[in-house]
Amino acid sequence: MIITQTPLRISFLGGGTDYPDYFLKHGGETLGTAINKYSTVTIHTLTQFVDYTLRVHYSRLESVGVIDAIEHSGARECLRFFGIENGIEVYYAADLPARTGLGSSSSAVIGLLHALHEMKGERVSGKKLAEETIHVEREIIGERVGSQDQYICALGGFRHMQFSPRGSV
Repeated sequence: MIITQTPLRISFLGGGTDYPDYFLKHGGETLGTAINKYSTVTIHTLTQFVDYTLRVHYSRLESVGVIDAIEHSGARECLRFFGIENGIEVYYAADLPARTGLGSSSSAVIGLLHALHEMKGERVSGKKLAEETIHVEREIIGERVGSQDQYICALGGFRHMQFSPRGSV
């Protein structure tokens, strides 16, 4: 069993300038901090004595036979990103409800990616987790997301971030 705990974040200024539509033209910067409220993700391998091959717990419970049947897009696409098609259970718990504007969806994706790396015995940096989370959310799921949530939640602390028109953070 692997358990990760990823902080949520508060943004003080610059929200919106972290979206690539904006910062690739004008640059951008944000000021924010991680807080002591968390997304907790637990993963473990499933026993062979159940009639499903994947299970995801969040505000709902999904027990499915194939990855495409998972409705939770973050869980489904993180598992697919790692090439995991079966044999795993994912449990999400959060200190605050979703849709609070505190980066909870990115925090949950970071937590799951971190747990999956650990399951494979891979140590991964916060920067890499942020970059992978942006890739999963933006490129794979197709969400319109900025970049501050992922970096602040993955790196923690108080952050002044600058977004370059060249694409660097």
